[in-house]
Amino acid sequence: METGPLWTLMADVRRLGLTGGRRDAWLREALLELGPGGLARFQAGLDDALAEAFTWNLWAAADRLFGGWCSDDAFAYFQRWMVGLGRPVFEAVVADPDALAHVPQVRALAGRPRHAWGGDAPQWPSLPDLAPAAHARLTGAPEDAFHAAVAALRTPAAPAAAPSGRRWSAVDESEAVRRLPRLAALFPLPEGGAQVPLTSRM
Repeated sequence: METGPLWTLMADVRRLGLTGGRRDAWLREALLELGPGGLARFQAGLDDALAEAFTWNLWAAADRLFGGWCSDDAFAYFQRWMVGLGRPVFEAVVADPDALAHVPQVRALAGRPRHAWGGDAPQWPSLPDLAPAAHARLTGAPEDAFHAAVAALRTPAAPAAAPSGRRWSAVDESEAVRRLPRLAALFPLPEGGAQVPLTSRM
């Protein structure tokens, strides 16, 4: 299986058991070893992975996990966190979001209030910033030049404007049970149902 720099480094992070700030610190140094071309391939691989995970089905799964509502930013952080789970788990969950119910890190959150998740929360906000920072440190070139090199490796180069698939509501219990039976059982909606804003999502 071809892995490329992204998935090779994600496998190393998991093998070393790194999380949080220690994970970012290790990656900052490991990325410098890739050189400019390897950094562009890492970022292109990350951008491609995030594009794969930009689906309404996966967003609905994140909604359910987060108690009925996952904001735009929270979903972006969630997608990046999924990359950190490694390629086999990432691909399984993109293909079937209900497979999240088998992920140990997700199961460990079941039954815990969100305010108690702490460092276990499914998010990795800083991941997309690591390779551009490493490239700037190595070359001193402007970030625009780095992103142009990354875009040249991607087809299409531009991100999709909206998630793929058809949007549906994870707070519709019958629909959630049909589409995400295991995840819906692990993460029942709060008593009284989720309060879902209607205007803050694309």
